[in-house]
Amino acid sequence: MTDTPSRPDRTSTYDNGITGVLSQMEARREPLSFAANEALPPPDVDFGPLKAHIVPPQDDDPLRHAPVRSSNRRKLLEIREEMAGRSEFCALHGLLIAHLRKSAQPAHTAALFHRMWAEESDHLLARLDPRWLVSALTTFGDHGQTEVQRRVGQAMTVLFGTMKLYESERRYSGFAADRPFALKGKDRGPLPLEMDAFHLPAGGLDVNMLGRLWVDAEEDVVLRPLAHHLLDLLIHDPRTVFRRLRIMRQRKARRDAAQAAETDTPEEPKVTAPVRHVPPRRGPLPRWGVVCTTHAPLADIQRFAAHYLTLGASRITLYLDNPAPEVSAFFAGHAAVEVIACDAAYWQDAGKPRPAAHQLRQAHNATRAYRASDLDFLGHFDTDEFLLPQVEVARGLRFVSEDCAQARVRPVELLAPQDGLPRHFKRTHRQVGAKRGVLSEIYPHYGSYLTGGFISHTSGKVFARTRLSDVRFGIHGLRLVGKAVGNEGALPRMMLAHCHAASFEHFRDRVTFRLTRGSYRKPEDDDAMRLGDVLDFVLDTEGEAGLRHFFDEVCTDSAPLRDRLARHDMLVTQELDLDAQVRTVFGPRAADAGAA
Repeated sequence: MTDTPSRPDRTSTYDNGITGVLSQMEARREPLSFAANEALPPPDVDFGPLKAHIVPPQDDDPLRHAPVRSSNRRKLLEIREEMAGRSEFCALHGLLIAHLRKSAQPAHTAALFHRMWAEESDHLLARLDPRWLVSALTTFGDHGQTEVQRRVGQAMTVLFGTMKLYESERRYSGFAADRPFALKGKDRGPLPLEMDAFHLPAGGLDVNMLGRLWVDAEEDVVLRPLAHHLLDLLIHDPRTVFRRLRIMRQRKARRDAAQAAETDTPEEPKVTAPVRHVPPRRGPLPRWGVVCTTHAPLADIQRFAAHYLTLGASRITLYLDNPAPEVSAFFAGHAAVEVIACDAAYWQDAGKPRPAAHQLRQAHNATRAYRASDLDFLGHFDTDEFLLPQVEVARGLRFVSEDCAQARVRPVELLAPQDGLPRHFKRTHRQVGAKRGVLSEIYPHYGSYLTGGFISHTSGKVFARTRLSDVRFGIHGLRLVGKAVGNEGALPRMMLAHCHAASFEHFRDRVTFRLTRGSYRKPEDDDAMRLGDVLDFVLDTEGEAGLRHFFDEVCTDSAPLRDRLARHDMLVTQELDLDAQVRTVFGPRAADAGAA
């Protein structure tokens, strides 16, 4: 046995090896023939009339009336058909390229081609599409008058030809040209000719190639405008391997930074809130309610209220972030629903100006309701959060440990239904005791950047035990002297279904607000990779199409996603028919108001 590496199969890709390659190449280079009285214009032809005259549409072209007796004329008519609406100068340029691709042509053909670019490059660059400009560059590679023209022309011909081959193959992958490949699942086999792979984080092959071509082209005054124009088009085109690799590089850098920073947010220091009032367990079941600050439409508020009334809430306190008379009017006759409009008079009575951040308004209102409450437990939920209990809520709260100031409900996040009722939700990996690595299996492109696989909070919400001194409500739990309260229990037989993004349209229409002022906003002192960074990047580089790709992979209720979640016990199935609850609780009045 030896350590000599095995060599690849020596079977040629082409019949007869390089001899076959050369034969096929030469077969395509037979010169174009001329009939009697046919010729190219002389080398000193006046370009003025050619630039001024426009090639007419095919049916109006007088040159089509004469019979076709040569391959030169046939090619001329093909080019004129393509150049209709452009100048006769552009048509002549195309015909010269066609001749110069062949093994022989009239003696002055190359000189006339060079004169066109030396004298009229602006005219050609303004009127020819990139495909014809690439053909012109190839012609410089074959027939350049200077060493620079031939060297740069040939190098860029190889570049564009290789691009055409691999982009044509890429189409069979099913990936759009502007969609980068996933970082996960990379093939680690050897490259052809034992080449080293391009180093995604720091490789310079791409910029070295493009930069060298740009610098070399600067040496030739005739070639420079054409070469620089094409290179500029190339680096601004979003459909190239250069753009895809740059996006992949940025994604990898963000993923690596996220992994290094352990993207799950570290827990803040906590304090213990003294618990004095605990109802006896053998007495009546504890009374509970929920508080919410909202600016949602009436129909959504009806669903929220009906759901918690169905579960047995003794009181629902609704703070209307913006006064909504139709909401106040609808609930006016319902004893269990208290509606408070947060108008100017409300904030004046509160003795403070209206906080600018909606999170602060939520916390203030919830605290105000907490301090006025005569219930035993008060939950602070949003109108898109719905408790899914497997036990009567009051009975579950009865068994919260006596030393606990609050009981936490862990969230499950809605998979946006494509039809029918909401029925599938997902857990975080931590809730099932799985390692963080499963997120990349479930969400191949984005799992490394998601906290728990969610796009909403993973902390859950709490039922706070009432009558505790000096505590305040935060968004996700009680706070005491500015710190999170740590003496809390769990409600393992309850889940909080968070319908954070019920559809792509719902998600898309709110993403900008959530990035700047809402739940996706990242603290300024947080250097770790967060969801907001991912969404910012997707929007900047891929726009709405990229946002849709993100949503479909992470949020849409699809069979493949459900299968991946189920394999890790992270799928929850429970139908949530909120409109049926509205009809049961509020009857025909709800339908009149537009809910169900």
